[in-house]
Amino acid sequence: MLLIGLEGTELKAHEHARLTAHGVAGVILFSRNFASREQVTALVDAVREVAGEAFLVCVDQEGGRVQRFREGFTRLPPLRAIGTLYDTAPGEAVGRAEEHAWIMASEMRAIGVDFSFAPVADLDRGSKAIGNRAFHADPAIAAELTQAYVRGMHLGGMAAVLKHFPGHGSVSEDTHEAVAIDTRSKDEILRTDLLPFVAGIEARAEAVMAAHVKYTSVDDQPAGYSHAWIEEILRGELGFRGCVFGDDISMAAAGSVGGIAARVHANLDAGCDLVLACFPDVVPEAIAAVKGRRLSPPERIAPLRGAIGSTWEGLVDNPQRDRFIARVTALES
Repeated sequence: MLLIGLEGTELKAHEHARLTAHGVAGVILFSRNFASREQVTALVDAVREVAGEAFLVCVDQEGGRVQRFREGFTRLPPLRAIGTLYDTAPGEAVGRAEEHAWIMASEMRAIGVDFSFAPVADLDRGSKAIGNRAFHADPAIAAELTQAYVRGMHLGGMAAVLKHFPGHGSVSEDTHEAVAIDTRSKDEILRTDLLPFVAGIEARAEAVMAAHVKYTSVDDQPAGYSHAWIEEILRGELGFRGCVFGDDISMAAAGSVGGIAARVHANLDAGCDLVLACFPDVVPEAIAAVKGRRLSPPERIAPLRGAIGSTWEGLVDNPQRDRFIARVTALES
């Protein structure tokens, strides 16, 4: 099944058929789809009018440099700011992680977005792609803060998506632009990068996104194309029963198996439930590729739908929100 990108700030007439095509489960929104809070709320409503209430609407609203909706929303600090606080005040940092997550989740739910691809469970170990998007270099600290973030998202009525499995933070290359290879042993990855993912799964995260990194001690294909990583390790050894995403098939590191159709099939054959086709120009070919494919089990997809949330007016009238925002935004001061 697919999550697809839209072209602009309004739903185009030709996009209606894409939303209702076989295998399309939802849309992912970007900065190109955002002009104001009122506009993006109207866009979400238009999508649901065409595709139905069960259709998924999602975004990357991590905070820091990856926050698609800014004007009219809380400017969230990067997760590294929480990890830095942990070094001197662990208890406060855990609280800030929960509050950061609640702010993000409650604001997205108030405009009708089901979930954000969060939290980043990678380690802060020099990756160009990850950088300050990760909590900490120490696996145990990152694990504790990942669990706190999942709790906060759940309190905000949102499912959690752990990314980028089994860990992108120790790999310097940016998979948006280049092939990324991790030659470490499986045991070393299990002892380090994988710990925050295990913690997030224990906190009942609903989904995991697989990295486009090749972990060559396990498989010669990126994790999102790897039956070994998804079915044998994630579902088998770790016991994960939720939804598995493949990362965006438009990324440079996704090209190891061929064109768009081959990438879609490689994700699905490896065990992914949902595949991201983020750029509108690849959407028609991705839709054609899923024709005839079996759909993912509904029990994996349904938990991604957002819980009933507050209206925006009710949200801003909440004094607890004001306290959370003051504490969280102070992390960057």
